[in-house]
Amino acid sequence: MAIEVKHITKLYGKQKALDDVSFSIKQAEIVGFLGPNGAGKSTMMKILTTYLPPNEGEAKVNTHSVSKDKKLVQQSVGYLPEHNPLYTELYVKEYLNFNAEIYGTSKSRVDDVIKTTGLTPEAHKKIGQLSKGYRQRVGLANALLHAPEVLILDEPTTGLDPNQLVDIRALIREMGKTKTVFLSTHIMQEVEAMCDRVIII
Repeated sequence: MAIEVKHITKLYGKQKALDDVSFSIKQAEIVGFLGPNGAGKSTMMKILTTYLPPNEGEAKVNTHSVSKDKKLVQQSVGYLPEHNPLYTELYVKEYLNFNAEIYGTSKSRVDDVIKTTGLTPEAHKKIGQLSKGYRQRVGLANALLHAPEVLILDEPTTGLDPNQLVDIRALIREMGKTKTVFLSTHIMQEVEAMCDRVIII
């Protein structure tokens, strides 16, 4: 299994964000995580990417425990958070080169992810000049830099116009042919357009 979640509970003070949640996801599967705002989708994704520890239960990504093998989980996962954090004053290629150095990834990998995500025409622009759709592509390119086996995408299509939606959906479907993709949304049409199956929370 690419992702295994067993009896995960997460508390914020006395508030239960997640209550005894269990599921599993196979390799090279695109799975939608569907639920209303506030259901705990982002919290679960932060646990799977080691940003947050669970209060109870265990989760594994590529057989690595999110509690005991954090570094190995981080190496296995590409993460696009809901609010895509970008350095808007940097140029696209400059930003990706900067992150490639942090990952210890070769500069040739930057050219690969620019091509994969359709950023070639925008690669020499400042991120601040890009549309929301192209900024999402930069976030996806960054998530792909270290060639992760699992992609975790938190509301990847929020705020996109119809044309951008079509492009990002197609890009995610293409990535799902070789990678496990776990994406959250509260829109049923998104699940129908992109996913092999859905988990509802």
